[in-house]
Amino acid sequence: MKTILLIEDHKELGDLIKFNLQAKNFEVLNFTNANDALLCLEDMQIDLILLDLMLPGLKGFDFLKIIKDNNSFKDVPVIIISAKNSEDDIVKGIEFGADDYIAKPFTFKLLITKIKAVLRRGNKVVIENFKYNDIEIDPDTYIMTINDQKHQLSKKEFDLMKIFIQNPNKILTRDQLLDRVWGYSSDVQTRTVDSHVSALRRKLGERAGMIKAISKVGYLLQ
Repeated sequence: MKTILLIEDHKELGDLIKFNLQAKNFEVLNFTNANDALLCLEDMQIDLILLDLMLPGLKGFDFLKIIKDNNSFKDVPVIIISAKNSEDDIVKGIEFGADDYIAKPFTFKLLITKIKAVLRRGNKVVIENFKYNDIEIDPDTYIMTINDQKHQLSKKEFDLMKIFIQNPNKILTRDQLLDRVWGYSSDVQTRTVDSHVSALRRKLGERAGMIKAISKVGYLLQ
């Protein structure tokens, strides 16, 4: 079942869209603001985003720019649904990285057709598993397998483990990990990396020592 992140500040419309999509066997996570939706993206596997533009707090175009500038989210397809229907707005949305643009009001038949079309494009992407010794992580499910034992990772834990696997025996600084996994770099936030690495080590169990802390620098997969 595909999971759609819906960001629509009009609750009645959001509930109606959610109802119609669920009737077509989509799972829908519905938010009335983009700030909460960003937090959801941190830990959930999202297949497509439906994005309104005129939102309280973080605006739609700003949200779109943030996710398209972030390596963790940039490949998630986005369909804008908005009452802003001028040619300039539509062109701006596509230039910012949206995959499609639907002007309000729209029919649910059109919306579902557009969603299926965008998802079909994404299905052409080849999914690659990542392996290191007897550890394998699956980007489709975020499951880490160690000698046939399966452990569910959060999205950030998966992103961290993927970077470690892609860079074995290489020291990765906390700032590098912040930039590549969270999309920003800040000394104030380095404990974010430490807490997620600690959670990842717990799931590695006996192999936790494979991720070695380099004092005052960062981490190394060995």
